[in-house]
Amino acid sequence: MKLIVFCLFTIYCCSLVKASPMERKKLQEVLRELKMLKRDFPNTELMMNTPPKDIEDCCCLTALTCFRETLLQQFGISGKYQKKLYKSLNHTLTISGLNFCNTETSTTNCSTCHSHPKEKASEFFNRLESLVQRGLSRIN
Repeated sequence: MKLIVFCLFTIYCCSLVKASPMERKKLQEVLRELKMLKRDFPNTELMMNTPPKDIEDCCCLTALTCFRETLLQQFGISGKYQKKLYKSLNHTLTISGLNFCNTETSTTNCSTCHSHPKEKASEFFNRLESLVQRGLSRIN
């Protein structure tokens, strides 16, 4: 009986360890999709609500939501790359990979999406890329 419990506990622990590589893979996928969208995006002068460079740890999910909402508003998920990127940003692995907050109550100090200044689309994409890379460096 003890051996069975030990085996089940080992399997459970191994499944927890595998979550990080899955998050890494998803964040790498997001980066690839973002680069494809940036490459094919014609209007880099378009102004979009853009979270700041120095996002606090507990505000990263709020910033991710802002990036997602802004993409949806500006593009309407019309193109192939926009649709794939939006779905990837909405994925649970992406969300867990960018959740840097250690406490659940600290998100009250985060700015709303509409309070962020509008920046050119190129800066918007650069800051989204920076946020995803921050998630990758945290996992590694």
